[in-house]
Formats: sequence, structure tokens, C-alpha cells
Amino acid sequence: MTTSTGGEELDQIFLLADTDPDAMKAMNADLVAGFRASGGHLGGDFEGVPLLLLTTTGARTGNRRTAPVLYTRDGGSYVVIASKSGAATHPDWYHNLRANLRASIEVGGQQRQVRARIADGDERQRLFGQHAAALPNYAAYQRRTSRRLPVIVLDTDGSC
Repeated sequence: MTTSTGGEELDQIFLLADTDPDAMKAMNADLVAGFRASGGHLGGDFEGVPLLLLTTTGARTGNRRTAPVLYTRDGGSYVVIASKSGAATHPDWYHNLRANLRASIEVGGQQRQVRARIADGDERQRLFGQHAAALPNYAAYQRRTSRRLPVIVLDTDGSC
């Protein structure tokens, strides 16, 4: 089943954050387990999808939390968008990154330490445009919500 968003169709799986948060958590847990079991090379619907695992420190709990996130690259950095599929609220991992900019990512079976920064101004526009061009659902997510989707740059250089 699909839902129309500004003339585009989004599969219901992309709307779970709004419609069934528990199902979304279960799906994410399965993705994390499958990603790790395969060394970062998922098959099926996720074959070839640029997915990384982002592990943050909980802003309130201090517990480590891992979320699967789609990414694009900008030079040596990874770019992620706190879309939550266009839900009205930011994803938990975004709140965690705002509280603690240091995190880790797993990409292609390798783990890297990163330092997050939130892009703004012209850089945000450029990176969002690049991300939405590579992953068109993100333009639809932005249209689904009144909040401005945060663009986060994860730097892996020597600043970590």
C-alpha cells in the first residue's frame, strides 16, 4: 500500500515512524542485526542502498543507541538527514547527537569514530539538494512536515 505525498508515492514502510513506532523499532533492530551479520552488505530491498549504522550516546540515559540511517558522501564526510520519514518530530538519534557530537558509524563492515556538526545556510541547502537527488524520498519527507529537516555532517577526519 502506498501514500501520496505531493504527487509522489511513498511505500507504507517509510511511514512507520508516524503510524506504528513499535514496528519501526522492530524493523530497525532487524536491519541492524542483518547489517552486522552480513558485514554491512544487505540484500533484498536494501541491496545497494547506502546504509550506515549510527551509534550515539543517549542524551538522557547515557546508553549507547544504534540506528540504521541512509547516507550520502561529501568529500571525506558522511551526510545524514534527521528526517524520521517526514514525521513531525526529530528522530531520537538527532537529539542524542545534539547533546554529544561524538558518535561512531559502521559502514561496509568497518567502524569509524565521527564528530557530528549540523549544516546550516548555503551548506545545508547544497547538501540537502545532493542528498535528495541521490535519495528522492528525502524531498518527499521534507514536503510531509512543517519542520526543517536537519542535515548532519559526520566528519571522520582527525578531529575525532
